[in-house]
Amino acid sequence: VPPVMSLNCSMWQDNSMSVKHFAFAKFSEVTEQCFLLFTLILLMFLASLTGNALIALAIWTNPVLHTPMYFFLANLSLLEIGYTCSVIPKMLQSLVSEARGISREGCATQMFFFTLFAISECCLLAAMAFDRYMAICSPLHYATRMNRGVCAHLAIVSWGVGCMVGLGQTNYIFSLDFCGPCEIDHFFCDLPPILALACGDTSYNEAAVFVVAILCISSPFLLIIASYGRILAAVLVMPSPEGRRKALSTCSSHLLVVTLFYGSGSVTYLRPKASHSPGTDKLLALFYTVVTSMLNPIIYSLRNKEVKAALQRTVARKKF
Repeated sequence: VPPVMSLNCSMWQDNSMSVKHFAFAKFSEVTEQCFLLFTLILLMFLASLTGNALIALAIWTNPVLHTPMYFFLANLSLLEIGYTCSVIPKMLQSLVSEARGISREGCATQMFFFTLFAISECCLLAAMAFDRYMAICSPLHYATRMNRGVCAHLAIVSWGVGCMVGLGQTNYIFSLDFCGPCEIDHFFCDLPPILALACGDTSYNEAAVFVVAILCISSPFLLIIASYGRILAAVLVMPSPEGRRKALSTCSSHLLVVTLFYGSGSVTYLRPKASHSPGTDKLLALFYTVVTSMLNPIIYSLRNKEVKAALQRTVARKKF
């Protein structure tokens, strides 16, 4: 990527020399590269919005899908919609426009919603793994133990944890002073690039971000691993090959989504600070904000006959 000129922050500082506006770094001085990236991201963004909206609509409008597994899948689709909408529109604007600035309040708002949706998705994926564990390992008690109330509580806790972490992290980071530079070497207001702009010692803030990442990424992931360990043990002792195939089929889509989401998230937030580079961080950000959100509806619809049939009925009704 060709180097770009640094911004003069003096016009965005108040009398206390605190930066009140930021600007996202320009991807490239080559217009054709920016336009190509804009086109690719826009297409993936529209595909993600369409796919996730259709899945959520298909689940809510088809009574046959009113089960715990599909209830969590509908919530996942809503999270993906919020996740991408909190980041991609501003990213697209910055790629093709000179209006790359964002106010301090706007940056804090973007960080809050991005963190809210990301942490909520971590927790929801763990709840989905627990649901599969109950369905396969305790099928006789599944209907009573995973009733509507339990599912609603798990979803509320997932969203609530995301909200609390988003508020805490955003407030903690934006309580710092920013006295320049004001250019965010990233596509959106993510935690590490914003911390890099703060004045003074930020070691405690960096440690807090790392601890939260450990708790909110590693803890749900360990729960997922434990759930699938029990599932695998139960599947291996099933006498029927058809039963084993069906059990593994219902889990494969979720496992693939978990691998994509947690893989990119772990590489981004659990790496040592010394191994971070702006170019690598931007590529990873594109992957976990755009690519995974676009792939999730494809993964669930292609590998699930019930979702595929519900999508076809929903599209047919809309055409009619």
